[in-house]
Amino acid sequence: MPRFAANLSMLYNEHEFLDRFAAAAKDGFTGVEYLFPYAFAAEDIAQRLKAHGLTQALFNAPPGDWDAGERGIACLSGREAEFAAGITKALAYAQVLQCPRVHVMAGLLPAGASRDDVRATYVANLRLAARQAAAQGVDILIEPINTRDMPGYFLNLQGQAHALVQEIGEPNVKVQFDLYHAQIMEGDLAMKLREFLPTGRVGHVQIAGVPQRHEPDLGELNHPYLFAELDALGYTGWIGCEYRPRRGAVPGGTTEGLGWAREWLQPRQIG
Repeated sequence: MPRFAANLSMLYNEHEFLDRFAAAAKDGFTGVEYLFPYAFAAEDIAQRLKAHGLTQALFNAPPGDWDAGERGIACLSGREAEFAAGITKALAYAQVLQCPRVHVMAGLLPAGASRDDVRATYVANLRLAARQAAAQGVDILIEPINTRDMPGYFLNLQGQAHALVQEIGEPNVKVQFDLYHAQIMEGDLAMKLREFLPTGRVGHVQIAGVPQRHEPDLGELNHPYLFAELDALGYTGWIGCEYRPRRGAVPGGTTEGLGWAREWLQPRQIG
């Protein structure tokens, strides 16, 4: 049976961020994820989690200068001290939020650089992050992202990510398998799940409709079939709902689009 985590960076945008926790809980979500928590005190977020009976499933480590277009710095030579400081900050939040997973974004390839040019930096940084995270029982996740949404991103394919996990060689480095990104880049998702789930290297799954990244009942994927496949393969982790509601940020837009999930979500009364 799938366990869904609401991505609060994309869902419930008609509410201020700290109010999205209550909205997600009211609709029946028991877990949440989002991109970055750092604009808020960890204690304030933890209070919202506790008040609404929510589990923090995942968030991202600091990505560099997001507003300037950076999408992670793990593969960027010369930024190692900044990367290490970001991991320390992320793990401090993870401890307060009792979050067992942190996604570390790889970054965009520098102009004129190849993947081989930056691979050693990436591997060294991930090893450092993993060893630091292991001390508090946290997994470090890496995610292949499609080249349409994020041109130039270092990591694009499931096989590439799994090969890197094996090269890094730390047991708490795992792959974030986003079905949306994987469908755009590779397709053949059921077979990819059958190939990679049994390895134990998949630490988190995310979903969205393809191609427009709306609710998973829109587009070319048969999500109920894929959920059944995840169940059959013994996946018991979270499935992050990282999509843009088709009605956008209008009041009730996220809630009205949750018909696809009513079989699994149990709406609650929030006092």
